[in-house]
Amino acid sequence: GQLPTWLQGILLRNGPGMHTIGDTKYNHWFDGLALLHSFTFKNGEVYYRSKYLRSDTYNCNVEANRIVVSEFGTMAYPDPCKNIFAKAFCYLSHTIPEFTDNCLINIMKAGDDFYATSETNFIRKINPRTLDTLDKVDYNKYVAVNVTTSHPHYDSAGNILNMGTSIVDKGKTKYVLFKIPSSVPEQEKKKSCFKHMEVVCSIPSRSLLHPSYYHSFGITENYIIFIEQPFRLDIVKMATAYIRGVSWASCLAFSKDDKTWFHFVDRKTKKEVSTKFYTDAMVFFHHVNAYEEDGHIVFDIIAYTDNSLYDMFYLKNMNKDFEENTKLTSIPTCKRFVVPLQFDKDAGVGSNLVTLPSTATAVKEKDGNIYCQPEILCEGIELPRINYDYNAKKHKYIFATEVKWSPVPTKIAKFNTQTKEMLHWGGEDCWPSEPIFIPSPDAKEEDDGVVLSCVVRTDPQKAPFLLVLDAKTFTELGRAIVDVEMHLDLHGMFIPEQDLKTETE
Repeated sequence: GQLPTWLQGILLRNGPGMHTIGDTKYNHWFDGLALLHSFTFKNGEVYYRSKYLRSDTYNCNVEANRIVVSEFGTMAYPDPCKNIFAKAFCYLSHTIPEFTDNCLINIMKAGDDFYATSETNFIRKINPRTLDTLDKVDYNKYVAVNVTTSHPHYDSAGNILNMGTSIVDKGKTKYVLFKIPSSVPEQEKKKSCFKHMEVVCSIPSRSLLHPSYYHSFGITENYIIFIEQPFRLDIVKMATAYIRGVSWASCLAFSKDDKTWFHFVDRKTKKEVSTKFYTDAMVFFHHVNAYEEDGHIVFDIIAYTDNSLYDMFYLKNMNKDFEENTKLTSIPTCKRFVVPLQFDKDAGVGSNLVTLPSTATAVKEKDGNIYCQPEILCEGIELPRINYDYNAKKHKYIFATEVKWSPVPTKIAKFNTQTKEMLHWGGEDCWPSEPIFIPSPDAKEEDDGVVLSCVVRTDPQKAPFLLVLDAKTFTELGRAIVDVEMHLDLHGMFIPEQDLKTETE
């Protein structure tokens, strides 16, 4: 095929790549050692490169020739002869565990630099051209967080907004929103932007010992959206997981009879909206987008009715019949919530306060809380992306992988939120990755541009490839076939050529 001449830059992707070290195996697919790979677009040609992230975790494991650093689904023990003294000693040093720096989920841009990220307090700087691993950054040195999301937001000035959970503070568990500036003052050029990190605000956890798990959050022009779901981490269990010989993942539990609470923080005043909004119990990982309209906050998420998704990716379940045998017990559903921030305070109990044209409702209850029910936009999509120029603004299109009842993506989809139409791309034996939208330089419309996806083949005789689609029509423009084994990745970003430092820098 033919690639657009304007497509110049690097598609950088991250995901678990190594699951066996010596005679030891990780329990879970999400635990594997991070493998970065990139596709560099230069004058109509594509160059492929992949490299393991040389994290401290990677180095320790490879040196010992077995897993010695614990991951979320795999608890590791430094000494194979786990006698009672060793266990007691390690137990004392593991109360709040030293987390892994195996940053395998996403890529983040901070100033002119790029970082591999996961959900612990560590991120690793990388060179996007060579994929070399550089500095290790510990968020905890600048802001008290033990876990963070791997889906930060960027404001119009390039500053990063992200969230983390602070567990340590004398049982005062809270969710902390922090900001990393995109640049530092001229006189402090030697310092990193992390030294100028600031806490924007914090939200106390409804339960001090059971904070909510979250993978992303939402943002509009004036508000931060944080969803506190009843999928929670048990801190006491987590602190004793090591001595009990269980993984941290076993300390997560979903309470299907509880409520899911919505928190809205005003970005200017840094205060939370006092009205309490909630919906039914759900589990979700990905926000799609959010925006404000006529006194309402509208936000789209991909939600499940249970937490079975994580369990499916235990490696014991991932055999050759994985696709046939593994069925989701809850289909991912794209839900649109419409939350009225300005409403008639004299409205009667039981009245729907949503005045936008939508089937979503927000019903006032006797205690003053407001119960929200979503509009269902579509089903069976995951790993949603938008044209990021429309982040926090009203969007029309969602690009996503299509999963139906199996957790493995078989197609990619473009969904029109207004007409509910869906376009698909799929191929025999193809497992495509999260689709990334790149706008064309002279874009007039939201879907002017291309969509990129890394496609892994289930037939070992067929080579994997990078797919380039016209984002408007969803027709294939070209593919770059890669003559190596390619891993199934998670998330990543496209870095335009002008955002890459020159080689000498």
